[in-house]
Amino acid sequence: MKVAAVIPAFNEEKNLPQVLKAIKDCRELTEIIVVNDGSSDGTSLVAKEFRIKVIDLPSNLGKGAAVMAGVKATNAPYIMLLDADLVGLRLGHIRALLEPIKQGKAEMTVGIFKSGRTLTNLSQRLTPFLNGQRVIKREIFMDLSVLDFSRYGVDLTLSRYAKKLGIRVVQVELEEITQVMKEEKLGFVHGLIARLKMYWEVLLSLSIKLPPHP
Repeated sequence: MKVAAVIPAFNEEKNLPQVLKAIKDCRELTEIIVVNDGSSDGTSLVAKEFRIKVIDLPSNLGKGAAVMAGVKATNAPYIMLLDADLVGLRLGHIRALLEPIKQGKAEMTVGIFKSGRTLTNLSQRLTPFLNGQRVIKREIFMDLSVLDFSRYGVDLTLSRYAKKLGIRVVQVELEEITQVMKEEKLGFVHGLIARLKMYWEVLLSLSIKLPPHP
């Protein structure tokens, strides 16, 4: 079973290394692709130090476009999406996300944080359709060219499409994992502005017309 991990990253030079250290020797992943989404910091240089595939986008095109750039750069039949700011990622989390796919119980898995931090745990419980840790068949992505324009609405768009097609989705609990919040990265004011922008992009993605059943 060939699985490519796609990690969209925008100004994540501080957080990306701990994610890559956790998965660089993971035998379950046949390929790791970091998509540098027009970062102004050293995200690209940090990723290249790990001797993995790095795609540098010319400007900040948004999470959806970054994800699709990574998907188009691999022929692996399964894609694992991972956020670049995860804290506490372990090989066990990778295997947990893959197991329902391997057993034929799911065509998409979605990771749900547990026993991490209260704020991120609660957020993921309340809005699991927005969670960024997933494993999905590549063919599903190729049916969704609209993802290029979805920006932070990429996860919601994937969830909507899965529901529309009746794709089997399994939620997987990921123990003792969390992620760095925008307010921690950018400071409270700038982080809050970035968070509100993210929510706005998610809401806008609801207007994206999904393609008909292939």
